[in-house]
Amino acid sequence: MAPSVSTSTREERLAYVRERYRCIADCDQCGLCKLFHGQDAEHALQAYIDGAEELRDVLMAYRRR
Repeated sequence: MAPSVSTSTREERLAYVRERYRCIADCDQCGLCKLFHGQDAEHALQAYIDGAEELRDVLMAYRRR
């Protein structure tokens, strides 16, 4: 489960994103490039990493696009 913005540090959220959404360089298998519209996960999830929004809210915004 993703660390909550209210109870985690920026470093903990960044570590979570790096571990959970790491590129495996095989888009046919993981699909992260498609999910984040060609952006790197750290860039796409910057609002979460910076503590501005919870991860689920950032991900929901990507789903609506």
